[in-house]
Amino acid sequence: MADSLEHIWAHCLKVAARTDVGLRRSNNQDSFTVDIAPGQQAFEQRGHLFVVADGMGAHAAGELASKIATDSVALAYRKLKDLSPPEALLTAVREANTKIHTKGQTSDDFRGMGTTISALAILPQGAVIAQVGDSRVYRYRNHKIEQLTFDHSMVWELRAANQFPDGKVPDFIPKNVITRSLGPNPEVQVDLEGPFPIQAGDVFLLCSDGLSNQFDDAELGQILASLPPEEAVEALVDLANLRGGPDNITVIVVQVLGPQQAHEDKSQPAPPTGQRMSMYRLLGWALALVLAIGAGFLWLEAYPVAALASLVVAAGLAVLSSLREHVHGSTFGLRRLGKGPYTAAECRPGEDLVRNLQGVIRDLRRAAAEENWEIDWSRFDAHEQTGDKALSDGDFAAAIAGYCRAISDLMRQLKGRRERTETIF
Repeated sequence: MADSLEHIWAHCLKVAARTDVGLRRSNNQDSFTVDIAPGQQAFEQRGHLFVVADGMGAHAAGELASKIATDSVALAYRKLKDLSPPEALLTAVREANTKIHTKGQTSDDFRGMGTTISALAILPQGAVIAQVGDSRVYRYRNHKIEQLTFDHSMVWELRAANQFPDGKVPDFIPKNVITRSLGPNPEVQVDLEGPFPIQAGDVFLLCSDGLSNQFDDAELGQILASLPPEEAVEALVDLANLRGGPDNITVIVVQVLGPQQAHEDKSQPAPPTGQRMSMYRLLGWALALVLAIGAGFLWLEAYPVAALASLVVAAGLAVLSSLREHVHGSTFGLRRLGKGPYTAAECRPGEDLVRNLQGVIRDLRRAAAEENWEIDWSRFDAHEQTGDKALSDGDFAAAIAGYCRAISDLMRQLKGRRERTETIF
């Protein structure tokens, strides 16, 4: 995020994002976009936008597909000013699908390329999401984490069709087959979810399946509850890699600290979207009122047919004005889109995750000793001791934070060591 945008929103919004190739892939097919409103008026009109995409395809096709998705959705969403935010988001995703599909027809290398997309807009009316594929958007609030999106995967589709009465997914059902993506087909069905109410303290997590496949929801929530966004993003990526890192990993964490009011010197807040009324709608309601009054006079003057005609026209104008208001987004916040949240889990920081992190630390120490890693242990030890003290005090959140910081410190050192080695040779 640009320094200027950090400055104007830092008191009410914290955002961190990271993408990582993982340990078993040679290239990163994930992509993300963080598009913060440049001022108060822009926020009132379109909010802040966050997008994660997980590409698929041979050669560089997946990388290209996800990059097209994140770039084009952010650009189109801001440009489609005549549409309500949900409609603009829907249209932007559909346009991205068209671009990816068209590109896929230009070369055998690109044919069939595709990508998931999860796009979150933080708006004055709440959080609105566009979803295709199995990347995810979560919301953490008060020790509860909810998945706000539906996975377009074979497992989730079969479960939704009540094919697993006991809740258990048979082993023969592939876990990584998705049923929707941008690109392979000329048209795509896009899920819209929300608006979900936003409270101070809410934390939103967007991620590719390279992250979500390595954690259960309760673990994700406990880490979000225990660390600020920047450290949470780092810890989540590090732990996903330490659990095998079989796929690319992309994470965006958005923490809402309070009402979104930009600290700007010159810009004046725009009226909230729900309160703006175009001249056309004002004129429509005014004409309807005049015609209704005229109908009353005609009725009193014994012209019932003319009075009835005036009332019909007045009613028609009123309906048209209401429809215009509905289409252009003034009332979209009153309508719920989609069926989310789809899962919910309690995630109060607890001893199970703490013990798991202690095990990770023991394994790292053992590996460092066996392989003679050159590690500065001072910060690592300090963080571990902080975690130990918190655990003895029964403060599981602080213990999780301490152990995660220790793990991330060591992983940063290992990454720096690997990069130095690659540079030398």
